[in-house]
Amino acid sequence: MPLSDTSEPRYAEIARLMAQSGDWITPWFEPGKPFWGKPPLSFWAQALSFRLLGVNEFAVRFPSWLSMVATVGLLIAFARTFFGRQLAQWAAVVYSSCALVYITSGAVLTDPFLVLGTTFSMTSFMMARHYPSLFWRYGFFVGLAIGLLAKGPLALVLVAGPLLLWLLPNIGGRMVQFRALPWTRGLLLTALISLPWYVMAEIKTPGFLNYFIVGEHFLRFIDPGWQGDLYGTAHEKMHGTIWWYWLQATFPWGLFGVGLLLPNLVKKGVRAVIIKPLADSAQLSYLLAWALFTPLFFTFSGNILWTYLLPCLGAFSILMALGWRKWVEQSQWQFALNTRWIAALVPMVLVLLSLFAYVSPDHFKTEKGLVHFAALQTKAGTPVYYVDERPFSARFYSGGTAELLKINEVSAKLDNSTLPVLLAIPKKRLNEVAHVLSVPVQKRYENKRYILFEASPGLAQTAMSIVAN
Repeated sequence: MPLSDTSEPRYAEIARLMAQSGDWITPWFEPGKPFWGKPPLSFWAQALSFRLLGVNEFAVRFPSWLSMVATVGLLIAFARTFFGRQLAQWAAVVYSSCALVYITSGAVLTDPFLVLGTTFSMTSFMMARHYPSLFWRYGFFVGLAIGLLAKGPLALVLVAGPLLLWLLPNIGGRMVQFRALPWTRGLLLTALISLPWYVMAEIKTPGFLNYFIVGEHFLRFIDPGWQGDLYGTAHEKMHGTIWWYWLQATFPWGLFGVGLLLPNLVKKGVRAVIIKPLADSAQLSYLLAWALFTPLFFTFSGNILWTYLLPCLGAFSILMALGWRKWVEQSQWQFALNTRWIAALVPMVLVLLSLFAYVSPDHFKTEKGLVHFAALQTKAGTPVYYVDERPFSARFYSGGTAELLKINEVSAKLDNSTLPVLLAIPKKRLNEVAHVLSVPVQKRYENKRYILFEASPGLAQTAMSIVAN
């Protein structure tokens, strides 16, 4: 799949600039403009991958896949400890084949690193009492540090929220779980890993902390039309949209889960199906708090994306596997037989989509084909000028050489150039640009959004001088 605008090539370009410049403190949105929207962990991993594997799509996506594989490993360890080996395997299958998880594992995003951190913390919290090794006892705090360096203070909320939701109904009986962790040393470890970067980032580009902490973590969520975003646009949605996103993110398993739950609720009642099992099992109630907190937290937020649900899908997957296994046992069906094709649904759809992208990449919002065509058909070093707007994919695939040209600058650029000029003009602005063209142009390439024209001002000026003579 090509990197398609906007998120993937935007983050890929930030990582490319980091790998190119060697600046490992401040991610740069473009030369001279710092990117304050996210901490650097994902950019560190992607830039390092560029250094090792070259600047290409596989290299920039590979760290996301590694993060998701590590997350699956943590979920398997947790589920195997409390529910057995077979359940752990199927929970991993459910998780890995949820639409959001499968897509995110091959996408250039910061979310795979956030979910690795929150999953490490949430699994370590329960595992520390059963396996009091250094890995699990301090894993909770390492997970917090990973989250802080991947997404920021939101990671603390997504870990503390489920814990409080689980603790409140039975504080006395569940505090023993909290005492299994070394809180003083652990929080010190979290601070030692994560805080130095925050300090250095503020020193290097003053104003970062105010924008990132206040803007990105408060105003973004409480103001649906927040206008302070320096790097994109607000995603204004109706309150409660997160639950519609939940159905998309968990597809196809969420629909099956609802289909299994509702008939049982009608037949046996809430007490028998939900309340009693939760009261009998601290692990089940813990998973439910983990699975529900994130969508509940974002229910009254209007500025959201479906990727925000990723941290809760691990717990959902274990609960889904438990419910599915119980239904299969009651129905006397083979568990593997009934999950095989359901688990394959999302991967098969993505394979077909990838094949389509390979055969016809210009149907996607990417400038890969146009930039590569321009590089092959013209002299080396000839830049492409994107008129009016310059997509992130153009910046990434051109290695930063694609330039931006405003409509009112086109005429002057053509008049002052003695060499052919490549203009990538948005289809929606063709009429506007046509009025300011001062020389003939020739169509060379067309994709979903742009048409590439070649203007030859030098030839036009020569022809006019001959006619004049």
